[in-house]
Amino acid sequence: MTNGIAAISFAVFLILYLTGHIDNAAVLGGFIPARVGDADLLAGLAAVPWWLTPLTCTLIHAGWLHVGFNMLMLVFCGRHVEHVLGKGPTLLLYGMGAYAACGAQWLIDPGSTGPMVGASGAISAVVATYALLYSQQQVRRIGPFSANIVRLAWLAGGWIALQLMIGFATAGGMGDLGQIAVAAHIGGFLAGLALTRPLLRWRFRKRPRAVN
Repeated sequence: MTNGIAAISFAVFLILYLTGHIDNAAVLGGFIPARVGDADLLAGLAAVPWWLTPLTCTLIHAGWLHVGFNMLMLVFCGRHVEHVLGKGPTLLLYGMGAYAACGAQWLIDPGSTGPMVGASGAISAVVATYALLYSQQQVRRIGPFSANIVRLAWLAGGWIALQLMIGFATAGGMGDLGQIAVAAHIGGFLAGLALTRPLLRWRFRKRPRAVN
């Protein structure tokens, strides 16, 4: 399933790249925070409805490095996650991660008219689940907090710190966090942490036993 998403995403990028329509696609299908509060912002254009753009923006990438790195992470982490969760829950994880990523980006700058593109927010949710499922680090409870809560806190804190450092480095200062959607990466990752256990319960829910 994740291999299929990667193949479709790369095919869409290749078509847009070869036809020279990446910039147009970014405007019409990318996530623009200001459209949430102003649905008529792109009135008259053949734009994707704003509530679908968290999904369509995952199919649009700015360049070869962007799509290459994203698809590599999706295929590597996604196949391991899919092995445990199954296809349906992994697809839901990816989709919810996409919406959480766009929601986080909207929260920090709801008036922005700059389109956000790329699947890294959705992939961040898959990475979070991968980290929870395959982490070998032994974590102990701290006071009233269980080992599971401590693990979640460590992963969330480490990811947020990493994303902020990347954002500051690419911005070259302490102001604007540059062209990388740091908030989207954080939002997607936190969604993945939150969804992992419910999706595991869904995947391995008890079913009636067959008798004869």
